[in-house]
Amino acid sequence: MIAVNAVSALAASVSQVGGKIEAPASEGPGAATTPFSGLMNDALSQVDALQNQARIAVDGLLTGAGVDVHQAMIATQKAEMSFELALALRNKAVQAYQSVMGMQF
Repeated sequence: MIAVNAVSALAASVSQVGGKIEAPASEGPGAATTPFSGLMNDALSQVDALQNQARIAVDGLLTGAGVDVHQAMIATQKAEMSFELALALRNKAVQAYQSVMGMQF
């Protein structure tokens, strides 16, 4: 759920236009903003953490270390969904970059 929140905040910040893309302030009027690169790094590190948790759960299931099948499946589905969302955001960013590079000034 944490990765989904970080990636959804990332998606909201991608839709903003301007020189410096920042996350929307969610803590109130005096909240500090996070640069786009910080959001990307946080989201990707959370995707990596979910991938590692899924790998550990599957390894525990295969070795008989007390991991239930449903726990391993939930961990792998979370990892898969977060990866697919990160991949979709990457594809949108590449598409936006190609669109901007194709503009004539």
